[in-house]
Amino acid sequence: MAKKKEEAKEKETLKVEKKQTKKKEAKESFFSKIANFFRGVKTEGKRIKWPTKKDMLKYSVATIFFIVFCAAFFYVIDVILALLHTLGK
Repeated sequence: MAKKKEEAKEKETLKVEKKQTKKKEAKESFFSKIANFFRGVKTEGKRIKWPTKKDMLKYSVATIFFIVFCAAFFYVIDVILALLHTLGK
């Protein structure tokens, strides 16, 4: 019984806190919201783990290799299909 009363009190306090935060959000001006947004962007930017120069080189080489491989693959497929098309005439 006591647990139910405690849970009810906790729910009530949560409702009150939500109302208070909504009021605070409503009172914020447009420019303070923008400033708050950019502060959040700045803090998230600090959490980024940037790749090292060695990693960037490795990823770049892998990307270029993959692009060249795909281009060659589709070129060969195109040539084969063109030959089959000319044989079919």
